[in-house]
Amino acid sequence: MEKLNGKKIVVAGASGGIGNQLVKLLVQSGAEVFITGRNENKLMALAEKLSIPSSHVVAVDLGSASQMEGLASAVLTNLGTPDILINAAGIGIIKPLEQLSIDDFNQSLQSNLVGTFLFVKSFLPAMKEVKKGLIINIPGVLGKVPMAGAAAYSASKYGIVGMMQSIREELKRTEIRITNLFLGGVDSPFWDNIDLKVQKEKMIREEEAARSIWFLCQQPASGVVSEMVLQPFNHQAI
Repeated sequence: MEKLNGKKIVVAGASGGIGNQLVKLLVQSGAEVFITGRNENKLMALAEKLSIPSSHVVAVDLGSASQMEGLASAVLTNLGTPDILINAAGIGIIKPLEQLSIDDFNQSLQSNLVGTFLFVKSFLPAMKEVKKGLIINIPGVLGKVPMAGAAAYSASKYGIVGMMQSIREELKRTEIRITNLFLGGVDSPFWDNIDLKVQKEKMIREEEAARSIWFLCQQPASGVVSEMVLQPFNHQAI
C-alpha cells in the first residue's frame, strides 16, 4: 500500500461529517491537505484544530464555475498539483416524484453532477501533465441501486458514474486512477431534513465511512480499486 506521508490531497466537502473525519485521518497520516466546502466557519475551525494553514482553506460551492476557478488557482499556487482528489461533497433531496419540483431536480444535478464535473475538470490538466494521481468520488449506493423517492438524487449519482467511466477511457495512457465509493446509509446530517424513518443506530458511522476513504487513498501503485461498496450490515426504513 502507498503511504500518505507527504501526499498532496484536496478534500471537497470537508465541512461535512464524513469529510471532517477524513481530513483528521489524512493529516494524522502525514498528508498535506487542502480543504474546501460550503461552510467557511466549519472549515476554519477544522483547519485551526489540525494546524492546516489558512492558505490551504477555501470555501466554495462546487457547482459554481467561477468559484471553482478560484479554488483551482489557490490549490495549484499553495499546494501544487494534487496527488489525490477526494469529492465528499453533495446534497440529498429525497421526495416522491409528485412532490419533486424542477428546482429540486436542477439543484441536485448542479450540486452533485455539475459540481463533480467542475471539480475534476479544474485539476485534471495538471494531473495529466505529470500523468499520475488518484480521483475518488462517492456516488453512494443510490448511484448503483435506486430507491423510491430518489429520482433526482439517483439521476445525479448515476450521472457521476457514467461521467467518470468516460473520463477513465480518456486516461488510459496515464497512471491517473479513478475510484468510486458506493456508501450505503451513513449516520450523518444527510438524514436530518429527509422525511424518511430509518434505523440510524444500525447505519455506518461517519468515522467508519471516512476510514474507508482513507483506506482507498493507499491503493498499491500497481493496481486500482475501481469501485468499492460499503453498506450497513442490516438497516432498513421503518
